Amino acid sequence: MISKGAALRTAAGVLGGLMLVGVGSAAFAAYPDPTSGSDVDVNVDIAAVENGALSLTVAANATSLAETGSNASYRQFTGTLPNVTVTDTRTDVPAGVFWYVTGQASSFVGATGQPDITADHLGWAPALVNPANADDVVEGPAVDTSLDPTTPNNVGLVGEELLALNLTDSQAAATAGQWTANAGLVLKTAVDVAPGAYTSTLTLSLFEDAL
Repeated sequence: MISKGAALRTAAGVLGGLMLVGVGSAAFAAYPDPTSGSDVDVNVDIAAVENGALSLTVAANATSLAETGSNASYRQFTGTLPNVTVTDTRTDVPAGVFWYVTGQASSFVGATGQPDITADHLGWAPALVNPANADDVVEGPAVDTSLDPTTPNNVGLVGEELLALNLTDSQAAATAGQWTANAGLVLKTAVDVAPGAYTSTLTLSLFEDAL
């Protein structure tokens, strides 16, 4: 059964058709001008398509060392570098490049004017936080302090030392998305080091380079 509304619409259509036949070429009357009105702005913010980014974040901006393992030859202070995470959200990664993270320390400066403890007294042992998800990312080698036995790596963190390295090119590694590493820190000083608080700045840097 046709609804009342549909019947009215049908009747109006028939009547309109009949009217057209009756008036022939006569023009339709124009709509009257509106007596009032209002405009509506339709806004849209279309963001640019981003390619993502290769970025580095650190879980905390400070860490502390505590004395452990001191002996008659030196005093030793140990701690842990906060987690360092590299994230790659890029969808278009250049071929033939790889990324790596380095760390370099400044001298330890005394809060009350004690003599500085130079950065060669600070070493580290990098480690991946979750090796199972590392894919082709590896930790850097341990760096000993200048008070350790003489080896090629007993230079401390005076220069930029490797924390983590992506062994494949970034185009392949980007599919994994995120990697995290930290490091055990060790400071060794002379046994007669001046007491007091000291602060060093450990600068972490993310680089991408060509193979």
